[in-house]
Amino acid sequence: MSQSEDGPSSPKEGSLSTSQALPNAESLPRNVIDDRVADLVEFLLLKYRTKELTTKEEMLSVVIKDYQDHFPEIFREASECLQLAFGVDVKEVDPSNDSYAVVTTLGLTCDGMMSDGQTMPKNGILIVILSMIFMEGDCVSEEKVWEVLNVMGVYDGTDHFIYGEPRELITRVLVQEQYFEYRQVPNSDPARYEFLWGPRAHSEICKMTLLEFLAKISGNDPRAFPLWYEEALRQQEERAQSGIATTDDTSAVASESSSAPSCPE
Repeated sequence: MSQSEDGPSSPKEGSLSTSQALPNAESLPRNVIDDRVADLVEFLLLKYRTKELTTKEEMLSVVIKDYQDHFPEIFREASECLQLAFGVDVKEVDPSNDSYAVVTTLGLTCDGMMSDGQTMPKNGILIVILSMIFMEGDCVSEEKVWEVLNVMGVYDGTDHFIYGEPRELITRVLVQEQYFEYRQVPNSDPARYEFLWGPRAHSEICKMTLLEFLAKISGNDPRAFPLWYEEALRQQEERAQSGIATTDDTSAVASESSSAPSCPE
């Protein structure tokens, strides 16, 4: 599963471990931590837009500077912010030199930039609504979507500093991108609308990976949600069967797909 790392997995000899840094981090004023987290988020978003790798050394020298002992906490909070607000993950790609890539959460092929002239990825709202659809049994009412978005500070008709005009984004742009199906509830009068996964979501997203992502956020095991877990297993079985069928109908190319029937990372 594509998840953000909580920090470098192999600190270099002589550097402070997370447990060593926490007492000092607790004594650091919250506003200082928040400022460094915001700076690191901005720095990592730049790396995401330019598709460049970064290293722990670069983050320490460019962003953290005088607060290097508090890097584990600052890095963890920045990674969580990127994941939840922007829908991107910070992944370690080479432990030998502590290098990291900033990539889309859940392996989405949409980078979230939406070509609207804005500079921040918008996949955070996409993942929220896709998760709601999954948890509500593959369909969620527009009313429930707005209830959750309002809690996030996202309001219909009001520009958001990350997501822009949210109604335009979720009912037109992401529908055109085929991540959502937005349709009228049958026989509703006055008309009410609902969201379903679009074909691109079905193609790209493994429900088990999504469930593991949601479980990690809530600090639970995926099996703690038996209904969702069974649905995720059902999708895996369907994909496995699809892979077998493809192998029967095609030749060497299809045989490669049948060798990996489970959901992609």
